[in-house]
Amino acid sequence: MKIVNIYLAEGFEEIEALAVVDVLRRAGVDVNTVSISKAKEVKGAHNITVIADYTFEDLKHAEAHMLVLPGGMPGTKNLDNHPGLKELIKEFYHEEKYIAAICAAPSILGKMELLESSMATCYPGFERELKGAILSDDLVVRHKNIITSKGPGTAILFALDLVEILVGKEKAEELKGSMIVQK
Repeated sequence: MKIVNIYLAEGFEEIEALAVVDVLRRAGVDVNTVSISKAKEVKGAHNITVIADYTFEDLKHAEAHMLVLPGGMPGTKNLDNHPGLKELIKEFYHEEKYIAAICAAPSILGKMELLESSMATCYPGFERELKGAILSDDLVVRHKNIITSKGPGTAILFALDLVEILVGKEKAEELKGSMIVQK
């Protein structure tokens, strides 16, 4: 079974995190929500508190097939300021494991210079943070092992793309139909 870790920081964009958790679990993917703080409770950008499955220190991250970074503010800044998470991102990148980031979160990858000559997208206004990237206006962009998406309104499409990668196109299409996704 495929394992995905979704990293949550204070101020994360709730739709971008929870829609992805929901869609991946519908597809049968084992999803771990991971708080980057010492507490499992994490408050999102819109004051929705989520209880994560694990704290960063309590999880064996290397077992995951993919890591997901939701955006939001100040969630993205908090993710970007976590040294352990940034080391993990580097490991996943060098091992060519999947890294998915939505909204402002692709800026973390850009600052780390992991988007050099890669197609990428992000929330409007964060383009300058995607150092070296080939910018795209597409809602979801997949380039090698990195998947990026624009923002809250694209969270379902982003999640379905992750399902296609992890489980297959047939399952992604099945979910798209059963969830009445129009795009």
